[in-house]
Amino acid sequence: MGKTDIIIIGGGAAGLMAGCAAGELGLRTLVLERKHKPGRKLLMCGNARCNLTTNISDGRMLQMLGEPVGRFLETAIGAFSPSMLQRWFAAGGLRTVVKAGNKVYPHTERASDVLNLFTDQLRDKNISLACSSVVESVEKSKKGFCVATGNFWVESRYVLIATGGISYPKTGSVGDGQEWAKRLGHTIEPYRPGLAGFEVEPYVLKGRIGTIYERVVVDVLSEGRKIAETRGVYEIEKWGVGGTAITDASRVVARQRLETVVLRIKLENGKIEEIKPMRVRPVKEAMVTVGGVMLNEIDSRTMESRICPGLYFAGEVLDIDGPTGGYNLQAAFSTARLAVGAIGKRCGKGGFHALEKPAKRRPRK
Repeated sequence: MGKTDIIIIGGGAAGLMAGCAAGELGLRTLVLERKHKPGRKLLMCGNARCNLTTNISDGRMLQMLGEPVGRFLETAIGAFSPSMLQRWFAAGGLRTVVKAGNKVYPHTERASDVLNLFTDQLRDKNISLACSSVVESVEKSKKGFCVATGNFWVESRYVLIATGGISYPKTGSVGDGQEWAKRLGHTIEPYRPGLAGFEVEPYVLKGRIGTIYERVVVDVLSEGRKIAETRGVYEIEKWGVGGTAITDASRVVARQRLETVVLRIKLENGKIEEIKPMRVRPVKEAMVTVGGVMLNEIDSRTMESRICPGLYFAGEVLDIDGPTGGYNLQAAFSTARLAVGAIGKRCGKGGFHALEKPAKRRPRK
């Protein structure tokens, strides 16, 4: 048994950033991760290149996230924007580069380097990371919370749940954080696959499996009305259709709970094909989960529960999600720092140090 300021449950993108933020503020912190290594899903991001964010303005990012996610994340993104995130990584020794589509990657284009930066900072800032620690219960106590694993239990003033959604469960995202939230009084929005491909009739695939169209525009139609437009890659797979333009369309379907959908795909050569998908691929295969802890039960200014004081959330455990292109990692990082900053204030700590903008290069004479 031990006592600490904050227990962070989950060693993924949100949990690791939260741990680093807690170290910056000097909070006594324990990060608990159910798998034997942290950041399993982080290592998969961007085809193992780790698309960290998108190099756009705060306002544009909120617009792309759409409602209700954009409105909910306004404070978090404003406090830790895409440009600030890039400066944070640079300050830690990992420069970023902007690639096609304004996608931001570590300059090495290796997700492992991102994970190493996080774990190095946890070590250097004296933040404890306990892997293979499956949390069995989170209970409210007189002085805060009691968190129990199979081998030990810890008391803490505050708890931050950052366990992710339920997609790619082999990485450790199994929905346990949402279950603890439910037991502590929260409502859970039903899960839907957020960024996934569609299964289609065989004739769509015939003779085209493996074909990739690099730049298409997809109109998402429902009951004859255009609901949204997505852009990007269109791929023909053995199981159906995918690619960024298609997966972004699946998020629209999930967010708006559309029952009948037609995808009008405009190819670069001017041809147009219309597909009526049979179904979306399972949520366990999706890149992001739509659904989770209901947003109106969370204070978006602090990420604290409105139901259970002292309980905080960050990342995909909440009903937040974004398009492909780094939006989901940015949301995880921003909500994590906002939550830890709010906890730091309650513990009498100062704010985060300002992230200096890089000096402008002098023009060559």
